[in-house]
Amino acid sequence: MKISALLTSAGINIGLCVLFLSLYSVLRKQPANVRVYFGHRIAEEHDRLRGAFILERFVPSTGWIVKALQCTEEEILAAAGLDAVVFNRILVFSMRIFTLAALLCVFGILPLNYFGQDIHHVRIPSESLDIFTIGNVEAKSRWLWVHCVTLYIISGVACILLYIEYKHIARLRLLHLTSATPKPSHFTVLVRGIPKADKESCSDVVDGFFTKYHSSSYLFHQVVYKVGKVQKIMTGAKKAYKKFKHFTDETVDQGCRTITYRCCLCGASSNSFKLLNTECEQNRGKADNKSILDLDDEECTAAFVFFKTRYAALVASEILQTSNPMKWVANLAPEPEDVYWSNLWLPYKQLWARRIATLLGSICFMFIFLIPVTFIQGLSQLEQLQQRLPFLRGILKKKYYMTQLVTGYLPSVILQIFLYTVAPIMMLFSTLEGPTSHSERKRSACCKVLIFTVWNIFFANVLSGTVISQLSMLSSPKDIPVQLAKAVPGQATFFITYVLTSGWASLSSEVMQLFGLIWNFIRKYVLRMREDTEFVPSFPYHTEVPKVLLFGLLGFTLSVLAPLILPFLLVYFCLGYVVYRNQLLNVYRTRYDTGGLYWPIACNTVIFSLVLTQIICLGVFGLKESPVAAGFTIPLIILTLLFNQYCRKRLLPLFKTFPAQDLIDMDREDERSGRIDEIHHGLHSAYCQFPDTVDVPLEKIEIVGGDEEQGATSGESGGKETCEDPKKDLSHPTLKGLPVNRLRQAVRSVTFLIRLQKRGLSEQKIG
Repeated sequence: MKISALLTSAGINIGLCVLFLSLYSVLRKQPANVRVYFGHRIAEEHDRLRGAFILERFVPSTGWIVKALQCTEEEILAAAGLDAVVFNRILVFSMRIFTLAALLCVFGILPLNYFGQDIHHVRIPSESLDIFTIGNVEAKSRWLWVHCVTLYIISGVACILLYIEYKHIARLRLLHLTSATPKPSHFTVLVRGIPKADKESCSDVVDGFFTKYHSSSYLFHQVVYKVGKVQKIMTGAKKAYKKFKHFTDETVDQGCRTITYRCCLCGASSNSFKLLNTECEQNRGKADNKSILDLDDEECTAAFVFFKTRYAALVASEILQTSNPMKWVANLAPEPEDVYWSNLWLPYKQLWARRIATLLGSICFMFIFLIPVTFIQGLSQLEQLQQRLPFLRGILKKKYYMTQLVTGYLPSVILQIFLYTVAPIMMLFSTLEGPTSHSERKRSACCKVLIFTVWNIFFANVLSGTVISQLSMLSSPKDIPVQLAKAVPGQATFFITYVLTSGWASLSSEVMQLFGLIWNFIRKYVLRMREDTEFVPSFPYHTEVPKVLLFGLLGFTLSVLAPLILPFLLVYFCLGYVVYRNQLLNVYRTRYDTGGLYWPIACNTVIFSLVLTQIICLGVFGLKESPVAAGFTIPLIILTLLFNQYCRKRLLPLFKTFPAQDLIDMDREDERSGRIDEIHHGLHSAYCQFPDTVDVPLEKIEIVGGDEEQGATSGESGGKETCEDPKKDLSHPTLKGLPVNRLRQAVRSVTFLIRLQKRGLSEQKIG
């Protein structure tokens, strides 16, 4: 690829960035898009933008950039949680290290690479990008020691900055633990692999075990039930109620036929509501004598066990409960809003098989993805493309701009389109593994996406691009460093265009929220639906963290070999620093938090990137016949691995568990202040498997009509429910005549089922 092709790709992406950022600065001021660009603030503060015509709303501005830069780390922590702070620190670390690398490599190494051989140079736009790589340096050159010294400086400064950030985030994690309000998860242990007893229920078995072996600290427990169908009915009914409760200006006709209108959630007719209600009415009189639900059959071999102190819960989660590690497996419970309820009923003995299956599925998907990667790399290799598709020779020779577009812009765009399928598939694999929390599922997906992108974007592109016919080299691992040393400098051109397309353009797309903007338009003006005030997306850490870390890997590996990539990377990190801070503060809403557990993933990736860079440079120095530079690189690899081992011993344990000293101090402080009884009382309702068990009244709706079932409930509601404020909300113009009365019966019927379950639970506790 020539410099002109790179400039073409850069011009296209710079134009898209300027266009998208300008459109964003205008669209964010429009009241119709308030849910798209200020979802977090609307959910937290319940603010709305005024709808009056103001000329300033239609003029691009940079005020949002200033606000994002002025925001402090404490404000990000309060608004988006510790994970957002960790993500922000990853960007800060990247900006610092690559600023130094850009200064050293662009002004020190790039001229050495350009004048590495005594050849005639043409005009820079017509030069090949390979001229600016280490491949242009002559063998046995006396200037290779400059590359080695620069490698030492970058590696040393990266380790120092990494250690500083590691200590800072570990301190924030401890402060987050000690300064936060008491969390139910600190007193709770999730127990799985509970053995079944013939004559005892699961609840009795759990109570007996912990009363016997943890009598001094055991408080009570809550068994998890496998009642997914009932829970789905409750969730669907409440969602439907939230939609119908806004119908204040319209009269809901009850004279319509039941079969005419079907449930918008499952497609079933409203007869199902009627039958369910009838069955409940028949069993209402028998509820005092016998429960209609057999709770023992629905019990799951998992339970939340609550302890009197945080320290007792920590001890119970860290030790083996029995001599069989597959039974009575205890781990600290996730936060109540973080619990992934649908996976708690999975048998614990089944999890290892699920993990092996998902691992094999992920590996197969990684190798299947090599097919589009190989095709895409063929586009960047123009000679191979013309050999395989002879009919393109005439087009590419006649039209010079087509050659620049195909080699400089098209490959990275096609690859980016294929990469959109990766995150959903990896999230599906992570769900099938059986995680017990949403944050654990997203963190697992983050690791899978990271490994996938490093393999398919870096290694697969390197191996399939320059040595496209030599994939058999994987069978001889000792040759991999030499082959990487030959291949990586040759693929620098593709990685530069990938940074432009996947980096700059993706940030512009992120700040624009294209999918949310399109869906908001369709929802409002095509489907004529009301705004969903409850749904606000959470930040996609499983896609953004791997993307940032991948760009960091590209920066480290190519800093010494092809320094021309560093200015483009530095622009990406600086732009991402502004964009992501704005998104975390205004767009995304934090529902759950890992407590900074993304930082060990980032630290391990940085260490891997440094070691990989040093190994590749070792191979390059060997190919260039520079034994001094190669010999000095070996101690650098050893020192980097020793630094990683020190961090794993000194700081990593703080991210795996909580220090007992801090937990004991917090427990004693709660006892001295008298808050411990209040905390224990709050634990009873903390982990509610069925949170929507309160009877929901469907007021604010005026019901008229001659439906046959209207008389059955006229004694309760008087045949009419009037609206409190007829001008408060606008109704939906296309949903007249829905059988709201039957929906109300459905909600009450399902509520009755849940109350019976609660009654059964309370009877078990009393017994």
